[in-house]
Amino acid sequence: MSKEKFKMPVAAHLFLIREGKILLLRRFNTGYEDGNYSVVAGHLDGNEDVKSAMIREAREEAGIEINPNNIQIVGVMHRKSESERIDFFLVADSWNKEIVNMEPEKCDDLSWFEIDNLPINTIPYIKRAIENYISGIQFDIYGW
Repeated sequence: MSKEKFKMPVAAHLFLIREGKILLLRRFNTGYEDGNYSVVAGHLDGNEDVKSAMIREAREEAGIEINPNNIQIVGVMHRKSESERIDFFLVADSWNKEIVNMEPEKCDDLSWFEIDNLPINTIPYIKRAIENYISGIQFDIYGW
C-alpha cells in the first residue's frame, strides 16, 4: 500500500515599496485575520511560477501590472499555523497603473505605512517577514 506524499500550500506575498512606505491592505469579510493588515498575496494556482503568481495577484487585488524584471524574491518562510505552509515574499518598487482596491468585498482599506512603523494590527507573520526584509534575512521558520 502506497502512502500519499505530504503536500502543503504555497503562497506569494508582495511588498510594494514607495518612498520608505509599504502598501498594506486590511482584510475584511474573508474568515481569516479579518480586521488585520497584510500585503497583496495569494496562493499559487499550480502550473505557474512564483513571480507569475505574484504578478497575477497584484493585478487581481490592486489593479497594477508589474514587469517580471521589476519583481524580486526577497524571502522565504516555512510557517506553521493551522497547517504547514511555504510563503514566498517578493518586492517591487515600480509598476504600471494606479493602485486600486479591486476586491472591496475582501479588503476595506488599502493604505501606505512607514515600513518601520507598521500598524499594531498587522498579521504577526507578515510583520516578521517585513522585519526580515528590512534586516536582509532571506529565510525564516515561524510558528513552530
